[in-house]
Amino acid sequence: MHYQAESYGNYYASTVRQSAAVDPLERVVRLASGSAVVIFSLSTCCMCHAVKRLFCGMGVNPTVYELDLDPRGKEIERALMRLLGGGSSVPVVFIGGKLVGAMDRVMASHINGTLVPLLKEAGALWL
Repeated sequence: MHYQAESYGNYYASTVRQSAAVDPLERVVRLASGSAVVIFSLSTCCMCHAVKRLFCGMGVNPTVYELDLDPRGKEIERALMRLLGGGSSVPVVFIGGKLVGAMDRVMASHINGTLVPLLKEAGALWL
């Protein structure tokens, strides 16, 4: 796993420096398109941990933004909730810059066999 932005030892907190005027939704889109697989997460969330383990177990190295370690993480959480149409805001997964969704959508894609082709298409998986 690759934790993005400022280093704190071996872990990173997403603290991309930008002006306060940047729309959180624009920031989400920009961050989500920065890597083949991007996970917006909370470091204390068990479902976030499960989705990170799923991708790592498949041999995928996702970029992870831990929102509880980001000073503007709450803004991003609200933007993610708007993208998802309400409900839980994390974990949220983007593959190839496209929104896959929360844990339920990721697991459904994994079970029905559409997750691996998405990962291959995005260049996150080579097998």
